[in-house]
Amino acid sequence: MNHATPIHVIALGASTAVGRDAWASAAAVRAGISGFAEHPFMIDTAGEPMRVAVAPWLDVGMGGLDRFKALLYPAIDQALAPLHDAGRASLRTGLSLGLPAPRPGLAEDLPRALEHALRQDYGHTFGALAIFPAGHAAGLLALEASFHALQKGGLDACVVAGVDSYIEPETLEWLEDEDQLHGAGPLNNAWGFIPGEAAGAVLLVRQELAKRLSTSALASVLSVGSGNESKRIKTETVCIGEGLTAAFRAALAGLPNGLQVNDVYCDMNGEPYRANEYGFAVLRTKEAFLSVSDFVAPSDCWGDVAAAGGPLHVMLATIAGAKNYANGPLAFVWASAEGGERCAALLAMNKQGS
Repeated sequence: MNHATPIHVIALGASTAVGRDAWASAAAVRAGISGFAEHPFMIDTAGEPMRVAVAPWLDVGMGGLDRFKALLYPAIDQALAPLHDAGRASLRTGLSLGLPAPRPGLAEDLPRALEHALRQDYGHTFGALAIFPAGHAAGLLALEASFHALQKGGLDACVVAGVDSYIEPETLEWLEDEDQLHGAGPLNNAWGFIPGEAAGAVLLVRQELAKRLSTSALASVLSVGSGNESKRIKTETVCIGEGLTAAFRAALAGLPNGLQVNDVYCDMNGEPYRANEYGFAVLRTKEAFLSVSDFVAPSDCWGDVAAAGGPLHVMLATIAGAKNYANGPLAFVWASAEGGERCAALLAMNKQGS
């Protein structure tokens, strides 16, 4: 269904392996630039350096909370820029943050430690802070929560962000043990993925605040939907995309009558599971899409960025509209997490393309 209160995207932020801000990262993806490199000391079972996509300005030895902060804070700061002179203290501003799910190499207390750091470092900037430790779907689940909070009038503005990093040695070893690490040797998986790291952030505001700031919307969020998949990867089941289909149908409820989605952005990363799941989901919803095979999966540029993916995909769709290389006015983003969480969102580009 269509919602009465427009929710607008007015600012973007990013830190990726191919750019230190949103616009540079999007330009690199548009140009097909790869951020892949050999890890300086991690060797795979074929005796080759592991391929990774790291933020090149960060020391590879920096880990844990410090690395997540170094990725996340610049993205948040970029997204907050329009509020610097807006009487921020009087605004009800939230932060909705996607984080990785528990896994080897990730400190158990990372969500709590990062929340403490954010409250300490950003002071009273964020009156509300919510964290979603849900892996690949986390950023879009954060978007869903902020969208509804803004719709209900509980917030004036919300930064939706996501951050992740697969670069910890223990995490890389775990990925290889799970046969998910991409490699070319006979003992490696050609259908695995390149581990990456990144942060993405988008600033969502209610229409009244956009007018008060005299800011043109880059894009608008029309609807968001989520679902859950019981037949998950790494289980003895066959996934036919039921959870992703539920998320698609919920998000596509906001599709204006007579229109179709022109652009799709997603977290497909080379693993057959994700491609098969998407195939089943779009077979059930194909009438909503102009071309289901014409999608953008930027993991071939900045690697698999997991929890950071949702906001980054919204960023790519928004910049494509702003720079007039989108295929049309409507974009769709979706994500699929190993824990079963599925989420999708429908966006409308600014008609002026400014």
